[in-house]
This record gives sequence, structure tokens and C-alpha cells, in this order.
Amino acid sequence: MTEKHITRRVLSIVLRVGISVALLALLVWWLPSFDANELWPDFNSATPFWLIGAFLLTVASMVLATARWYEVARALGMQVNPRRMFSHYMAGMFISNFVPTTVGGDVLRISRLSNDTEDGPHSFASVLLERLSGWIALPVFSLLGLALNEELRGLGAPSRVAAITAALTLLSLGLILVLVGNQRFGRWVRKHDGWVRFVNGLHTGIDELRAKPRDTGRILVTAFAYQAVMLAAAGCAAKVVGINGLGPTELMAFIPAVLIIQVLPIALGGLGLREGALVLFLHDLVLDDERAIAMGLLLYFLTVAGSLVGLPTLVFGGRHWQRASRSRHGH
Repeated sequence: MTEKHITRRVLSIVLRVGISVALLALLVWWLPSFDANELWPDFNSATPFWLIGAFLLTVASMVLATARWYEVARALGMQVNPRRMFSHYMAGMFISNFVPTTVGGDVLRISRLSNDTEDGPHSFASVLLERLSGWIALPVFSLLGLALNEELRGLGAPSRVAAITAALTLLSLGLILVLVGNQRFGRWVRKHDGWVRFVNGLHTGIDELRAKPRDTGRILVTAFAYQAVMLAAAGCAAKVVGINGLGPTELMAFIPAVLIIQVLPIALGGLGLREGALVLFLHDLVLDDERAIAMGLLLYFLTVAGSLVGLPTLVFGGRHWQRASRSRHGH
């Protein structure tokens, strides 16, 4: 990496940390009567159990995310090792939670899986298709939650924003699948080399999944299971900070919209975006907006804590698998 790239990366980190701080400060300023003391929950005998449950569910979601990626890779005909994929996924999670965007973690996953399989285009496609499968589950959960609970549909801005977020996500996903899966587009990318061959890998991957409905079904099952566990972790986190009014339909309707909004690449780990979205969606459901902010911060720290498992796999995992790969190929 050149000095210019390092400087650009540092400036990007500083900028996004600044944006996160500014968003949180703006949120605090916007609340009419912010009380910092309300950020701290009233601990009781059940609080440690809710906290442990939230953490274990967060870690379980990472295992399920790896399973989702594994199912995509298998459907694309790749010979992969689940343990290696978990190592690569957690290393990517660590990168994603300690740099301003998830892209760095995805690039690491693609690079390490490519080293394992010597199939760069399919490795690229597996990560993108794994991501895209989540964009099916999240809006479906959100729309289902709104459909099942008539009171939520009458909340005004929160229900409208959640519905619009879900609809735009499904629309964007549909446009991507139609464009990249188009046969004319496929013929065009097959004529090019360089980075375009990775796009061709995504096009080919979509074609392969179309021809394998059973494999696609397994991918969707793991995708919905992953997001369901994420919703359960959010429910436990709500209990930790003293929010008791969130039932299954409330979690289904609003938490997916929060998860979608927080991945916008303008803040560090979604800080500020996530907390603002929770205040918007939960304002009419909780007693204090401060508790919604506390819930957002707790969800962030739970993810960061879970991703610490990825530190040793980031430092040592790549070297181990590279040595193994060289050994297999007699290098």
C-alpha cells in the first residue's frame, strides 16, 4: 500500500469518526430533554442473563452468517472447508468493526477464499451473493411485522419509514439481480478481462443459483435464520437497557430497517445512524429516547465484542491457510 493510499485511508477514518460524533451530538441536541443518567439501565437480577443472552445470540448470528456463506459457496460448486470459512468470516468481521466500512472485511474474505480455492471470480460472487441474501430477509421481516400488527401501521413516520426502507431495499435488490443476471449483460462481461471477470463470476453465480432451487432454498433458510437470531439479540439488548415494550412484531417491523440504515458507509460502524434510527422507530414505544440510544450503543459493543474472536484469525489465519495451500500444491 502506497503512502498516498495510507493517507487517504487515515483521512477516511478521521472523517467518518467525525461524522459519527457529529451525528450522536446532533441526536442529543435534538432531543428536548436529554438526560445522560437515563442511558444507564436500572440493573436487576435478570439483567446479567439478558446481557449474556444478547452476547451469545450475537456470536450465534456470526456462526449462522458463516453457514449462509458456506451454503452459497457450495451452491457455486466450490470445495470449501467450514472451519476455514469461519476463520475468514471472523477476520473480516474484525476488520469491518474497526475500520469505517464493511468493504474492507469483504475484500479480506474474498482474498482468503481465493487463496483457498484459486477461484477469484466465484469467491467474489460468494461474498456478494451471501450479502444479497440478507437483503431479502431483512425487508421481508420488516413488512411482515407491519402486516401482523395493526397498531404499528398507525404510528405515522416510523411505520412509513420502515415500509419505504423495506420497499426500496427489495426494489434495489431486484434491479441488481435483473441487471447482473441478464444474459445480454453476461455475454458482454465474458468478453472482458481484468476486474470485469469478477462481475462475470457474479453473473454466473446468479445463473447457477437459478438452476439449483434446492440449494437456493438452503441459502434463504440460513439467511432468515441469521436475521431471526439478530432480532432475538436485539430483543435481549432492549431488556438489558430497560426497554420492555418490544414484542416479536415490533422487533420484526423496525430492527431490520435499523440494520439496513446502519450499513450506509458514512459513519464508523453505523454509530449515530443506528441510534438515530432507533430513536425514530421506538419513540412511541419506549418511555425514554435515551434508552433507545443506549440500546443502539449496546448493540454496537456486542458486535465489536463478538468480532474480537477475529483478531487471532486475522493475524494468524491467513498465514496458516497460505502455508496449507502451498503444501497441497507442492510449492
